[in-house]
Amino acid sequence: MGANDFIKVYATKNAFEAELIKGLLLNNNIEATIINKKDSQFLFGDIEVHVAATDAESAKEIIASREE
Repeated sequence: MGANDFIKVYATKNAFEAELIKGLLLNNNIEATIINKKDSQFLFGDIEVHVAATDAESAKEIIASREE
């Protein structure tokens, strides 16, 4: 896995929630991107938040602390 690889750290059905997680990560100096894998016609699938592989552990910890 290269330094530029992005990996999923969060998935949700709610676009607003994905944006909140992205904002939380950005506020903690972790670059994040949202990938919408939700089918537009049938509305199944997830909206995923991805970060650089080098930031994945920190991102997961930040997300977990939010959920406690």
